[in-house]
Amino acid sequence: MAACSMKEPVCLIESDSKGSLRMVPSALEILQQIEQKVVVVSVVGMYRTGKSYLMNKLAGANRGFPLGSTIQSKTKGIWMWCVPHPRKTDHTLVLLDTEGLGDVKKGDTKNDNWIFAMAVLLSSNSMNTIDNKSMENLHYVTELTKNIKIKSKEKDDDRTIVRYLPSFVWTVRDFSLILEIDGKLYTADEYLEDGEENQHYNEPRACLRKFFLPRHCFVFERPAKPKIMQRMEEATDADLEPEFVEQTKKFTEHIYTKSDTKFVGDGIKVTGRLLGQLAETYVKAIRSGEVPCLENAVVALAEVENAKAVEQARVLYVQGLKSVCFPTTLEELSAIHASSEKEALSLFMKRSFRDDNQEYQKKLVIVLQGEYDQICEKNSNESRKACEQIIKQVFEPLETNLGAGRYSVPGGYKMFCKDLKMMTDTYSRAEGRGVKVS
Repeated sequence: MAACSMKEPVCLIESDSKGSLRMVPSALEILQQIEQKVVVVSVVGMYRTGKSYLMNKLAGANRGFPLGSTIQSKTKGIWMWCVPHPRKTDHTLVLLDTEGLGDVKKGDTKNDNWIFAMAVLLSSNSMNTIDNKSMENLHYVTELTKNIKIKSKEKDDDRTIVRYLPSFVWTVRDFSLILEIDGKLYTADEYLEDGEENQHYNEPRACLRKFFLPRHCFVFERPAKPKIMQRMEEATDADLEPEFVEQTKKFTEHIYTKSDTKFVGDGIKVTGRLLGQLAETYVKAIRSGEVPCLENAVVALAEVENAKAVEQARVLYVQGLKSVCFPTTLEELSAIHASSEKEALSLFMKRSFRDDNQEYQKKLVIVLQGEYDQICEKNSNESRKACEQIIKQVFEPLETNLGAGRYSVPGGYKMFCKDLKMMTDTYSRAEGRGVKVS
């Protein structure tokens, strides 16, 4: 299908008052319709730090994700906006705006950790938006390995974790300082790497350096005067500080060009449909009290996708055999079967997912053979009916003559043999008898 283009965001994963996560079926249906590969950008960070504004910019809009004008967090759970990718025509850009972390009214750091873990697990690029004074609050980064597993039975090492985590972009809002330390000018990326000599700052930075490659940092000046900031959804670039507008353009261009296709496992590229299945699997694990595991998710994904692939291939095969006009010959039926089976197997190969041992392909062969056996049986029954009908029509005059005694005369037997041969020849030339010709 063409790239999905939603008019506005929808809630993908709900977060209730108790911090429990739940998939929203209607949003899941949207993802299930997206057969294109996806680039997934999620934003996480403290509440009321301008996350939604940047996500709207990535969607090419001023409105969409709610901005709000107060200190109250507007986003609950994880909201999704799917739009055509501005640079990759064969991709859909999936934007995930997360519930603001650190909301004192929520009072649940565990929920914060799960929100952050889900954003990391679903993303190909994770973005963190905070103000310049909040690095010490990024405790959920240090808790990452407690809330995500890569291997189901083995202990994850740092190199394994890094391989599967998304790239990371740290955005610092309202930045008015000069990027200078001890007289040395720093780039934004260097500022992220070095920072202050303070344990509260250094521990999260150390985790970022350990788990996220590549990493980038963008700093933003204050966008506008307070009155304009209270109506950012209505503000145009002309209303904002020129430097902030330029910084935003550089940021969006970086996300568009540097964010990779979402993948799982050993480089398997993810479509919207697969992304929805992944989200379901992770949420199910969290709700059951387990730590989401990438390896288990891939296994579950393979089971679901391969089962669907078998069914879709079966449906295509059956559709192909609808062209059969019963009754038909074994040769014709076999030819249609072979053609339909080839198309079904081709579809399965395109839709199957890590069927390494060909377990599901073998199931498909058995399923198709079962369908073929049923078709053969139907063809045989229809052939028998057709043959009986033709026999009745062709030999009816013979029975009439027998009943009338027309062959009980001198030379009648010779006449009977002649008629019988003529009618037998007529029957043997009759079309539409199928496989039951004798």
